[in-house]
Order: sequence, then structure tokens, then C-alpha cells
Amino acid sequence: MSVWLDDISRDRLRTGNLQSLIDDYHVVGVTSNPTIFAKALSSGSAYDEQVRDLRIRGVSVEEASRALTTYDIRWACDALRPVYDATSGVDGRVSIEVDPRVARETEKTIAEAKNLWWMVDRPNAYIKIPATPEGLPAITAAIAEGISVNVTLIFSLARHGEVIDAYMAGLEQAKANGHDLSRIFSVASFFVSRVDTEVDARLDKLGTPEAAALRGKAALANARLAYELFENKCAEPRWQALAASGANVQRPLWASRLSRTRRSATPCTWSSWSSPTRSTPCPRGRSRPPRITAS
Repeated sequence: MSVWLDDISRDRLRTGNLQSLIDDYHVVGVTSNPTIFAKALSSGSAYDEQVRDLRIRGVSVEEASRALTTYDIRWACDALRPVYDATSGVDGRVSIEVDPRVARETEKTIAEAKNLWWMVDRPNAYIKIPATPEGLPAITAAIAEGISVNVTLIFSLARHGEVIDAYMAGLEQAKANGHDLSRIFSVASFFVSRVDTEVDARLDKLGTPEAAALRGKAALANARLAYELFENKCAEPRWQALAASGANVQRPLWASRLSRTRRSATPCTWSSWSSPTRSTPCPRGRSRPPRITAS
């Protein structure tokens, strides 16, 4: 199992905190999203000088945001480049998300993904694309262009299957376009604890001992079924043909993994998620994730 940090900020980068997490606490990847960056930009003075320069140049707020965030992503990519090289591209990844305001617009999502890939300009970047119905063809189009993608906001087994199919379709197009499939990577971010948040609320409304005994169990069960789906997809002839052409498997990434319900009957533990083909993000707010080993 690989541990990725679900947080990024200029302070974390310039103080050497991220480097310390890489060197001493086995962090091998970083994920980000607009909420994480909004918190970073509104805290402290780390961005003041760059913001002042952008304001003097008359840069729009939207373009200034892209300049600030892609700067941090490039920095983090460079910090994790040794991990990327040592793992042949499997880890050492840093994710940046497309503008969520275009999540329901396929063509704009594709254009945003291409722009972010160009701006970051690092082979170990991941472009995060939401797994909305409109995002599925955008995933295929980005992969077909040779862009490595972190597919985010997957909650159901049905959508997970569609995401895997979209990845394979993109790889097939990438091969037809002459891309080296061995250089294209993807993860599927399957959200875990939010399932318990919803299911537990419904169980509480039932108010029975049987319902109470099921609290905190749906998320882990759902994730295990998602991993079974992943394994079954990898056994299909379609994937086997792509693998023979050098394609990399789309690894499951367990996002929002920690239980959000205080009375969960079964807490999510690190050992519950251990597998060589899985990665899991350490929640933001922790400066030091727990030491773990894959099993």
C-alpha cells in the first residue's frame, strides 16, 4: 500500500515539511483539490509576494489562481521525482484538479485538463477529473492524449466500472495515436467514509438493534466489492490485450478513508487497506502520517 498526503501548501513546501514526510514517514504522493488550495491561500503570508506580482501585471483572478496552484504542484512534483523514478512512475505523483465548475461540461473539462497538464509540465503529475457522467468521456479523451489522470469522486460500484472502461477506452485510443502506453498512468479515487455517513444516518432512523449493529460497516464492504470489481476487470481479455501492449493498471486509491462517524461499529484501520496495488491518502491536518508497511 502507498500513502499519499491529502494536502499541499506553500508553507509545507518551503519549510521542508513535505520533504520530511517523504524522507521519514514514507509519503509517496500528494493529492490536492480546490478546497485545499483555498485554505492554503487564505492562511498566512506565503503567497503574498507572488500575488502582489500577479496583481501588478493585471492578471485575472482565475489565471492568478492557476499560476499559484500550478507553481506549488510543480514544486511538489520535483520533491517527489526521486520516488517517481525509483518506482518507475507508479508513485511519486502529485494531483491537481480541473475547475469543478466545469465538471458537467465534457469539452471544457478536456480543455482544462490539457491546460493544467501543459502548465505543470511534469511527468509525475496527475490531472484530477471528477467521475461525473460528463467526466467519463473527458477521462477517455485525456488518456488518449497521453495525460495521466486521477479520477476522483467515485462512490458506487457501477460508476467505478464505468471509470475503468473509460480508462481502457482512452488507452486504446492512445495506442492508435502512437503513444507509449507504459508512460500513461491513472488511479481511481474511490470515496469510502462518506458511504458510512449516508448509510449510518439511514440506519439511525430505523432505530433497531439490528440496524445499530450495521453502523460503520457499509463503507468497507463497498470498498471491498470495488476492489473485487477491479480484479475482475483486470482479468478480462480487453485489459489483458492492453497490458500486453505495456499498459499500466488503473490503481484504486482509497479516498476519504477515515470514518466520519464517531459511533462506527468497525473503525477503518490501515491494515484493512493493505495491498500492493492500492494507495490511500493521509488526511490533511496531520503533519506526520502514521508509519505503515504493506502487507
